[in-house]
Amino acid sequence: MQALVVDDSAVYRKLIGDQLRGWGFGVTLAETGSAAWQILEQPDSPKLALLDWVLPDIDGIELCRRIRNARSSGPYVYVILLTSKEGRLNMLEAMKAGADDYLVKPFDEMELKARLVVGKRILDLQEELVSARESMRHAATHDSLTGLMNRGEIVAMLGRELERARRQRSPVGVILGDIDHFKNVNDTLGHLFGDEALREVGRRLREQLRVYDGVGRYGGEEFLMVLPNCDLPNAMQRANELREIIASAPVACSGDKKLITMSMGVAISANDGKNDLEALLNQADAGLYAAKENGRDRVKHFIPATKKAAVARARKN
Repeated sequence: MQALVVDDSAVYRKLIGDQLRGWGFGVTLAETGSAAWQILEQPDSPKLALLDWVLPDIDGIELCRRIRNARSSGPYVYVILLTSKEGRLNMLEAMKAGADDYLVKPFDEMELKARLVVGKRILDLQEELVSARESMRHAATHDSLTGLMNRGEIVAMLGRELERARRQRSPVGVILGDIDHFKNVNDTLGHLFGDEALREVGRRLREQLRVYDGVGRYGGEEFLMVLPNCDLPNAMQRANELREIIASAPVACSGDKKLITMSMGVAISANDGKNDLEALLNQADAGLYAAKENGRDRVKHFIPATKKAAVARARKN
């Protein structure tokens, strides 16, 4: 674990630094409060800090306050304040400023080591809690089989992108894809192969989309893709590219191989932002239904009834 030692005394910096290195800590040294603050603002900065109370420019108390105000949502920094000031009022002031512990100079070497052991234990525990919280958050928002966003999360993303599109007056493309004859895959090759097919299709979709696009498992063998700032021609092109990628190579599992195809429906939000999320999903579903009805392994987009009639009349003429 990396520790930051901040002291304007070269003697104390060397003394504490040598002791920490001997106990297995990495050490970063700073002479002033401003230098310490610059270090703490960097990514992957030390999570354990030993601060002298009296420092040039920014003292230890002010540094404690800055750490707590800036790190309210980031990694926790365990702060031990070192000082020659004694008394309960000084200790109380240090704790109110955000210090975790308080040690009076000159201090006993073993007492310092004991405080560091406690600090490291608390930081390790905090890291475990953050990791557990992140795992729970991921499990709540992602599909356990494919690793993609689950239905709730991908629909929530679509909602956020529609709100953004309304402000920017730009379109959002939606692609709803469904694996063709998936029941037959499960019936003939088994559910383990079916699971591998879902994982592989999810992987191919995720790899081909832009970093700011979204893809999630919408349900069963259906996948929903959200393409911000994407008009109809581009969405149709992207959908056909994705469809071709899915069918480009067979899925393999336990010695079995099978070519998987996917039908897709495309819908586009209006630039004026009047599209309702549920209506847009229904339009993508209607396009998917049309793709299935027209032979599968193809892409269709939603055409409103009035436009359909106009297209039909134009063809007759």
